[in-house]
Amino acid sequence: MTAATFDSSDYDGSGAEVYWRWFVPAIAVPLARDLVGGAVLRSGERVLDVACGTGVVAKLAAAEVGAAGRVVGLDVNPGMLAVARATTEGADIEWCEASAEAMPLPDDAFDAVLCHMGLQFVPDRGQALREARRVLAEGGRLLLGLPGPMPAMFAALADALARHVDPRCARFVEVVFSLHDPDALRDAVTQAGFEDVTVDRTGKRLRLPEPETFLWQYVHGTPLRDVVARATDAQRTALARDVRESWGAWMLDGALTLDVGTTTVHAR
Repeated sequence: MTAATFDSSDYDGSGAEVYWRWFVPAIAVPLARDLVGGAVLRSGERVLDVACGTGVVAKLAAAEVGAAGRVVGLDVNPGMLAVARATTEGADIEWCEASAEAMPLPDDAFDAVLCHMGLQFVPDRGQALREARRVLAEGGRLLLGLPGPMPAMFAALADALARHVDPRCARFVEVVFSLHDPDALRDAVTQAGFEDVTVDRTGKRLRLPEPETFLWQYVHGTPLRDVVARATDAQRTALARDVRESWGAWMLDGALTLDVGTTTVHAR
């Protein structure tokens, strides 16, 4: 696809559907597998996936805890939950539309609370962590997975969006990678009442589609969708040109290569 032939109908469906179709396989699934693997879930355990989005962590967790376990996916976005429900096959998962800051769930109800690439979007993170502590049973464990710092590839995207579409677009990209400082995370989790808090930082190399394809997949699967849709053809052409040129620096063996840092918090 080229900017000159850009057509939003190539991304028919809601933003959540586009997110599920393109972003989840390329980025969310590889990172979610690492988080769920680190949780060492056991058959029969009760798991809550906070800010679950389209449910990738919940579905992976359900495979680990089996029919004897319980998995709940919680998210404030009804569109994301609609896709989560529609794409659940062979797993008994409960979906709950609610804020992470006010979970309509009983105390001591879960053995593990997982949150994958979601806490940075919660307005009151401390309250969300206190809620996670409340719904965990004694000895229950918390795992948070957060991306950052911002990779240079996404910094180039934020710059191009700000120059060619709207400076506010850059803020969304910045928020995605805004919560990764180990000391700040350790303090926040400890203040919420958790113990045995450890923070690990690592990295992951992901292979993505060619630059312009991934650009439109990312835009149409995020809140950037409506803003970019209101841009002119000339603005979108300029955006695509700049991204295509700058992202060429991260092409490796014919694929766009993203090296993303991840911070994982474990606590009890």
